[in-house]
Amino acid sequence: QVTLVESGGGSVQAGDSLRVSCAASGRISTLYAVAWFRQAPGKERVFVAAITMSGGATYYANSAKGRFTISRDNANDTVSLRVNILSTEDTAVYYCAATPGPSATKMRSDYIYWGQGTQVTVSS
Repeated sequence: QVTLVESGGGSVQAGDSLRVSCAASGRISTLYAVAWFRQAPGKERVFVAAITMSGGATYYANSAKGRFTISRDNANDTVSLRVNILSTEDTAVYYCAATPGPSATKMRSDYIYWGQGTQVTVSS
């Protein structure tokens, strides 16, 4: 079993930067990758970025390249997503998710474990 807990969301102004974090506990050694998804109001939940737990390889949605940075700590128990130059389009609930693999993927169905989400609200 793996438990994921997001933190770091909140209300910010456009142009600011924000870091959301995902704390993982349980059998994290079974995980291949951890990803961030987000769901804006009235929209579907979409992939943002992923990182492998072993090699630290990163993957980004095309729309996330440039402003988004995903990282993990040395203990592999925390995965963070840094978002720069926030805009109102980034307003969403941000979810942490984990997959046992065998590969990183953008498909929601491949992520077995999910956090409860953390709200990010960007005001102009």
